[in-house]
Amino acid sequence: MSQPPAGMAPTRTSTMAVWALVCAVVGLFGCGVVLGPVAVALGRQARRTVRRTGEAGDGLAMAAIVVGWAAIGSWLLAVVLIAAAGFGP
Repeated sequence: MSQPPAGMAPTRTSTMAVWALVCAVVGLFGCGVVLGPVAVALGRQARRTVRRTGEAGDGLAMAAIVVGWAAIGSWLLAVVLIAAAGFGP
């Protein structure tokens, strides 16, 4: 890992942003109905915190929001397709 220039403290990555992305990715492949909204909420809160504190992780938080919404959408689409297939002739 490279060292920051002299006189500058290393920038810390937001733990909340990391957890938001973890929830989003797990929600995409697992329980998206539950973890998708959690990822979106954590991602939004992480972006606010990152902007206020100057921590790194804004991109991670934004990715969590996007993937979280994708998880929600994919699970809703799956429910609709399963329901449509189940109620056919």
